[in-house]
Amino acid sequence: MNTEIGAARDLLSETAQAVIRSGAISMSGHGNISVRVLGHDEIMFTAGGSLRESSFARLSLDGRLLEGELPPVALAVVAMHTAIYRDRPESSCVIHTHSPFATAFAVANRPIEGWSEAFGIFGLEDGVPVAAYGPRGSDESIANIRSVMTPRTKAVLLANHGVLAWAPQAPMAVQLGVIIEEAAQAAILAGPIGGAKVVPHHLLHASLERHARFGAAGTSKSG
Repeated sequence: MNTEIGAARDLLSETAQAVIRSGAISMSGHGNISVRVLGHDEIMFTAGGSLRESSFARLSLDGRLLEGELPPVALAVVAMHTAIYRDRPESSCVIHTHSPFATAFAVANRPIEGWSEAFGIFGLEDGVPVAAYGPRGSDESIANIRSVMTPRTKAVLLANHGVLAWAPQAPMAVQLGVIIEEAAQAAILAGPIGGAKVVPHHLLHASLERHARFGAAGTSKSG
């Protein structure tokens, strides 16, 4: 068990640094990340209000604190992490940030749609829906997240709050945050020149299928 906990703690630290390097983060660095403890119904969770802090806590999937300390500001958002792990057991990482452009859409209560090919390649062809606002950490806020999730949803905007993304691997969750932030930025920049245009759903899905075929073919080498 100690080995799995140590590995989860290391992965959590690496993931926080990866999010910071990605730039998909607010100026304050505010946000939180969790990773599953391999083979156990537990998670490691960033215990501070900023991803630049290095304090961690270990919790069960029902939200019980097993190790470390959690200030109220962090404790209030644990439930949205554990809800994802319970509803999406294949997930091993959940990331919540206030990345500026995506959060602009969250504040406007507007979904991020399939404006870029990357949304197709990374399985976001349905876009990123908006979960209606609910008080921080409330049952209402969790119910609102669940109400907009479909089996294909990989991220949601939290109305008037920020972004929540999850994936089977931590690097993919980081990548999703970047892709969502870039799409939001491009849409905002496109506003004055006619606005963002949605790629038809079937073409975005075709991009996903083509990407999978190229991946299956492996790396091409000369000679």
